[in-house]
Amino acid sequence: MIGRIFKVFFFLALLGVIGLVGYAYSGLMQPQTREITRPVDLDVD
Repeated sequence: MIGRIFKVFFFLALLGVIGLVGYAYSGLMQPQTREITRPVDLDVD
C-alpha cells in the first residue's frame, strides 16, 4: 500500500518536472526586454 502511494507520488512529481521543463522551453517564460539608458556622473578628481 505504501509502495503504491510512493509510485503515484513519484509519477506525479515526474510529470510536474516534465511539464515545467516543457513550459520553460516553449518560450512563455521569457522576460520582457527593453533598453534603458541612464546618465552616469563620474567624480574624477
